[in-house]
Amino acid sequence: MSARQPPTIATLAIEHLREALGIGTDRPRLSWTVTTDIPAWRQTAYELDATGDDGRPRGATERIASEQSVLVPWPFAPLASRERVSVCVRVWGEDGSASAWSETTPVEAGLLHADDWAARFVTPDWDERSSPGPLPLLRREFDVRPGLTRARLYLTALGVYEAEINGVVVGDHVLAPGWTSYDHRLRYQTHDVTDLLRPGRNAIGAMLGAGWFRGRLGFNGGRRDIYGDHLALLAQLAIDYADGATDLLLTDESWRAAPGPALASDLYDGETHDARRDRPGWSMAGYDDRDWSGVRLLDRDLTTLVAPTGPPVRRIEEVVPVAVTISPTRRTIVDFGQNLVGRVRLSVRGEAGTTVTLRHAEVLEDGELCTRPLRTAKATDRYTLRGGGEIEVWEPRFTFHGFRYVEVEGWPGELRPGDLVAVVCHSDLERTGWFECSDPLLNQFHENVVWSMRGNVLDVPTDCPQRDERLGWTGDIQVFAPTASFLYDVAGFLWSWLRDLAAEQDEDGIVPFVVPNPLAGPLTPAAAWGDAAVVVPWVLYERTGDAQVLADQFESMRAWVDCLAARAGERRLWDEGFQFGDWLDPAAPPDQPAAARADPGLVATAYFAHSAELVGRAAEVLGRRDEETRYLALAGEVRQAFTRAYGEQDGGLVNDAPTAYALAVRFGLLPDDAARRAAGARLAALTRADGYHIGTGFVGTPLICDALCDTGEVEAAFRLLTERTCPSWLYPVTMGATTIWERWDSLRPDGTVNPGEMTSFNHYALGAVADWLHRVVGGLAPAAPGYRRLEIRPRIGGSLTSARARHRTPYG
Repeated sequence: MSARQPPTIATLAIEHLREALGIGTDRPRLSWTVTTDIPAWRQTAYELDATGDDGRPRGATERIASEQSVLVPWPFAPLASRERVSVCVRVWGEDGSASAWSETTPVEAGLLHADDWAARFVTPDWDERSSPGPLPLLRREFDVRPGLTRARLYLTALGVYEAEINGVVVGDHVLAPGWTSYDHRLRYQTHDVTDLLRPGRNAIGAMLGAGWFRGRLGFNGGRRDIYGDHLALLAQLAIDYADGATDLLLTDESWRAAPGPALASDLYDGETHDARRDRPGWSMAGYDDRDWSGVRLLDRDLTTLVAPTGPPVRRIEEVVPVAVTISPTRRTIVDFGQNLVGRVRLSVRGEAGTTVTLRHAEVLEDGELCTRPLRTAKATDRYTLRGGGEIEVWEPRFTFHGFRYVEVEGWPGELRPGDLVAVVCHSDLERTGWFECSDPLLNQFHENVVWSMRGNVLDVPTDCPQRDERLGWTGDIQVFAPTASFLYDVAGFLWSWLRDLAAEQDEDGIVPFVVPNPLAGPLTPAAAWGDAAVVVPWVLYERTGDAQVLADQFESMRAWVDCLAARAGERRLWDEGFQFGDWLDPAAPPDQPAAARADPGLVATAYFAHSAELVGRAAEVLGRRDEETRYLALAGEVRQAFTRAYGEQDGGLVNDAPTAYALAVRFGLLPDDAARRAAGARLAALTRADGYHIGTGFVGTPLICDALCDTGEVEAAFRLLTERTCPSWLYPVTMGATTIWERWDSLRPDGTVNPGEMTSFNHYALGAVADWLHRVVGGLAPAAPGYRRLEIRPRIGGSLTSARARHRTPYG
């Protein structure tokens, strides 16, 4: 019999980060996972050790008796700005045997204080406030002395940037610094550039683009220059030497600027690049910049600078075309076989001045590129060749598109499939969850959910990635957060977004419809959308075990519920004012997406009760007893008001709609078990009467299968899940969908596109039922925060014969 594998530390992680370079806290928490084949092995103690960058001991703990291995508090002295420490851990089991020490994990602090920044923002010394012109290049030369040991580049921009040192692009981030509530929080990035420097003369440069800062945002034409009317760069290069000295290279008035070869760049409209205007060697030492302009300082509050809490946007995957066809109107169309988000990299050879145009869209209609769903977004990239006989390779830098199809115009010679490659871009989240079952259509549906999530986590959780919107709609992520947190590690990503939500919340507690909020006008509260302030932090706590997110967001959570209480008054009913309601109910007309069967007042009051309950439970976790008592009592009052206003004696509801019953069951709004069973029976009856077609919109869709199963109507849930005709979850799959659609019938059975103004083919909200697939069909649910304990209880029904779920929890 082979010997058992002793406990081994598999991973040692810092906060919610895979790379702890330039972290923004001086006391980062530590997490580790253990692998062993010893049955029922449990950690009983741990020991931590830290070493400084100079190899000297930085700190060590004694053996600490504890089962804790997730988000363990930093036990050493706080980190100083720029300090680098290597940490390792070992653990003991119940039998007293110890693991070996783990491999060391480096932890390096960024610039933790505003006064650590000696650099200042610089902007080209020309007038940018007219119509957008060529994207600016900025550069500076500098000397490096012998004895270099370490170099770090700290930088950000008002706009988006790509930096180079000695002709080499710095890092692999896309659209840095990303999108935050810029007036409150602006991320900076930290890069290890030691290997890019050499003794002697060096050069650094950066290209700037409009991005979210100056680019067009919002529908109905949108607005530009929402956050400011000048692009600017902030860079601080710290060069450390063996003698202990540090040189700083800063953005200041010594930098130079010139227009670059990118003539225009916009997130919605695309990028135009004229390679004849390229400036070879512009980021290398010795380049002649005498005809370049100067720069000037731009005043900006440096206290808004923050380090990232989640991963950056990166190029994640490349997709090659599956077909190149000629449309009925003789246009060349490239099909990548997958609706995705990113841009196209081309490889082309031709005469100077030849312009290749790429137009992007998600679907075809009558064999032609269908751009109507994009509304005013042009989604068009143009590249003008420099010529010379060599193959020219180009990929846009500062735009992205949602597309499966690309129409190509002006290609010199024959277009071959290998000439174009789709580059998938999104936040580089770590995959943590998988699901598959015996139904191939359901497997494709789940894959569509994954692709839709990937397309809508490009730095913020968006509604859609293709039209003139691409905004952080609160309602979408509120319903999708449980699914997202199973499929990927979204803790740091969503925590950053929640901080922006709190920053954008007004003094009355009202949450914007979108975060960050570029929309003009006063804020209006809306149920299910504003409730993201409460639901998303709770989901993160439930799925990661991180109570700090509740502590950080508690005032925001409480402010939202207090806002609702003030509006509902003593009646405890929120039944007045604007509501999105059960958005995009399949029964709603194409031009009236809010015309749902569920009463908007019922939906709003149900969410009022739910959020009050969650705030009370969050207060309990945080040990805030007065708030716990207050908000749990408030939730009880709202539940009673709900029953009085909407309940009937036989257990039915005045509003006889599927979403109404799903909310009542899942949010615990009914007075007793008999009423719950009656509500479930009525929900099942409505489902059967609809021919097992889905009858819910954004609000009811994530809840309906759970509500049926909770009340014993399991077969109805599975019949609903596996229905294939419209409207249903599987209907889009039968129509060739590779992502989740915004509408149940975004593409109609005859192949025509839904005439509604909102017809996205990449919208994850209606895919939120995947959380039920993971927890109920796959049988993996958290029984304690962070999956410290698991509930393993798979349920199979309908035509399914097997299912499998896998999830990498914080514990492994």
